[in-house]
Amino acid sequence: MAEAERIIGTPDIPETAGDEPEQSGPDSEKTAAAEQDGRQAEAEGATAAADKGKRKIAVLFTVAVVAYAFDLISKMIVVAKLEHHEPIELVGEWLRLSAIRNAGAAFGFGEAFTIIFTCIAAAVIVVIARLARKLYSLPWAIALGLLLGGALGNLTDRLFRAPGVFEGAVVDFIAPKGFAVFNLADSAIVCGGILIVLLSFRGLDPDGTVHKD
Repeated sequence: MAEAERIIGTPDIPETAGDEPEQSGPDSEKTAAAEQDGRQAEAEGATAAADKGKRKIAVLFTVAVVAYAFDLISKMIVVAKLEHHEPIELVGEWLRLSAIRNAGAAFGFGEAFTIIFTCIAAAVIVVIARLARKLYSLPWAIALGLLLGGALGNLTDRLFRAPGVFEGAVVDFIAPKGFAVFNLADSAIVCGGILIVLLSFRGLDPDGTVHKD
């Protein structure tokens, strides 16, 4: 009996799945390297997107500062040199510089709602500041910068000019023939608004994506 068992031998017992040796060949090394490269590329993509967003925010605030500075300086010169003086004709009767105080909205509309327009301007500034966090489009950065600079320019007048806080009259001085008198802040707001309408028609969102209706 013992001799028969010796000749036949002990049958092989198949290895369980858990007992299989771990493969550590070139294929596994390539897989690990590919996964590492994927994680690195994903991290680099996130960093690049963050840097792109920061650049667009920088453009927004640069445009806003420039628009605000031009508006503020122009109003200081107008108040010092033109107010209570005869209008200056630039292009005959078609375009003049004439200093007036406007208690209403842009282009002289709604003078009875000064406080309301002041609150609206402040709300616009807050909305633009919040929207800047998701900004990845250069045209949108320029448009929002123009709106922000213009809103800040007129809000400064409403806060610090007579007759009082939240009721201050805005300084207007650009007087085309047959049109309302306005200032550089009004121009920045209108240009920014027109640009936003054009971008919306093209389907470009502030985050840089393009959609087709």
